[in-house]
Amino acid sequence: MDHAKYAALFLSESREHIGACNQHLGLLERDPGDEEAVHALFRAMHTIKGMAAMMGYANVTELAHRTENLLDLVRAGTVSTDASLAELLAEAVDELDRGIEEAATGRDQVLDFSRVLERLDSLAGPESNGAPTEVSGPDQRPELTPRRSRGRSRGDQSRAVRVVVRPGAIMPGARAALALNQASGLGEVTDVTPNTETFEQDSFNGAFSFWIKTDRADEVLEEAIQSVGDIDSVTFGDTARSQGPAAGDDAVRRARNMIRVDLRRLDALMSRVGELVVARNRLVELAAGQAGTELEALSGRINRLVTDVQTEVIEARMTPVWQVFDRFPRAVRDLARELGKKVSLTVEGGDLEVDRSLLDEIGDPILHLLRNAVDHGIESVDDRLRAGKPEEGRLSIRCSRERDSIVVRVEDDGRGIDRQVVLAKAKEAGVVDDETETLTDDLLLQVLGRSGFSTATKVTSVSGRGVGIDVVLTKLRGLGGSAEIRSEVGQGTTFILRLPLTLVIFPAMLARVGTERYVLPMAFIAETVEYGKATRAEVHGRDSVVLREEVLATTDLRDVVGLDGDDPSRRRPCVILEVGDRRSALLVDALIGQQEIVVEPFDPPSGMPRWISGATILADGTPALILDAAALV
Repeated sequence: MDHAKYAALFLSESREHIGACNQHLGLLERDPGDEEAVHALFRAMHTIKGMAAMMGYANVTELAHRTENLLDLVRAGTVSTDASLAELLAEAVDELDRGIEEAATGRDQVLDFSRVLERLDSLAGPESNGAPTEVSGPDQRPELTPRRSRGRSRGDQSRAVRVVVRPGAIMPGARAALALNQASGLGEVTDVTPNTETFEQDSFNGAFSFWIKTDRADEVLEEAIQSVGDIDSVTFGDTARSQGPAAGDDAVRRARNMIRVDLRRLDALMSRVGELVVARNRLVELAAGQAGTELEALSGRINRLVTDVQTEVIEARMTPVWQVFDRFPRAVRDLARELGKKVSLTVEGGDLEVDRSLLDEIGDPILHLLRNAVDHGIESVDDRLRAGKPEEGRLSIRCSRERDSIVVRVEDDGRGIDRQVVLAKAKEAGVVDDETETLTDDLLLQVLGRSGFSTATKVTSVSGRGVGIDVVLTKLRGLGGSAEIRSEVGQGTTFILRLPLTLVIFPAMLARVGTERYVLPMAFIAETVEYGKATRAEVHGRDSVVLREEVLATTDLRDVVGLDGDDPSRRRPCVILEVGDRRSALLVDALIGQQEIVVEPFDPPSGMPRWISGATILADGTPALILDAAALV
């Protein structure tokens, strides 16, 4: 077997199972009696073991096998679940995660798992080096010895069989039912996976497994099953178990109408689509003055086709956020244990899908916020009890979609932020004026986001160096997103992160001041109105606009970009920006219209204003700056 060809697939699938292990470890820690979590861990370990053995990764196989044995003893009730067991399983998963990465690069032979293997053996007892203990139940199967002789009889015993219907066969469910019927004539068939009702569904992928108790030889069984026709393969024993279709999500993932695509190919495809969108925009602009001509008709058709292709490519890149968020509970638990605190983390909205490239970028900022919450926000057990709170602190990540944006809320029920302490520190550091008496939410975020600013009294491995919030804000601005903060002393703190669904292409409004054109993402535009004498007002010495009895502060884009002021009596367009629950009005000289824009690679120079979030190329080939709505509100 060409290992290089399959190493990437092994690594990808193994990472999914490691993520599932971390998720179920968290459930087991919260509820040591959670039998389903133990079964899920066992299944994940068994699958990893089978894949590693197929690849020839002996050390990874051994570690997964010994961990599987321990979990089998837990399922049988021989070993009880407690804090020490959960800690050992977590260490084994960590080592397995590291080993998988190393093995995929050809370094399996140098892996040394001796320390964790000794701990597994000491907890499992002398059984740990052998096969899992034979116990009853559908999830508690004895380990089978691999088939050595194809024609050899097994005696009257159970064995696993996996059957795969030929891809492209007509009515694969009917073929599967016929194959199962043939096997039933040779022995007692049990535990069909997936169940026979699934055979009738469109999602059935033609692969199923079962257990059969018979004295007939493997060769006889295979011949009988193959006799129904259109059977691709029949496998027995360990091979059948390791390759057998898993229940639930794994069965869907392995459906044959799904394929794995290298993300680099999707990135390249998206780049070409971006260029196509720019060309499409230019064509539409050229055809605008050719009403009723063939050019206009062709332009409209190409416009629709490019839009459809763009939508499909973006959908192909969408990935559920749980694929990154699943690692957070483990990180929070480990940090809480290091700090001597009790903290639980819940994740809501993990099925929300975002662009894969964006998902890879937002993981670290969110992890920064979680670490800050555990270190600064969540109190010690004694402090929480004195404050009348549960001894276990609560952290949550909630994901939702608002219009064309994804919103991530990171919330804790800790001590909150003492604004007076932050204000005093900020004055001492010269971050705010001495006349400032209180910190609003916006000003608080600006202070905390200053590079090098920290309220920690000592430097630790977690905090005190003045990094964290500034890293989050810098990353968010680079992604075209924004952040908000809500905090109350004694009640906790909430960070609200807003991000685009994709980093590459999005609808925008083109606005002009003077001779320059600027881009405003449509996701942050609530509406547009005309700004004139009838809607003008002055509140606390600042120009405002009155819109349906709501007074909104105005910002003149001319002032922002440093152009001379315009005639205040002239009626000008006014764009109402909305970021979360904040609204304001932005004055421009003219609105040019809406357009799909492609974000171009952009290395910001030192000292670039906060109100610039990126750059694009317009339909006529000229560059334009993308405005950061959050910085203007």
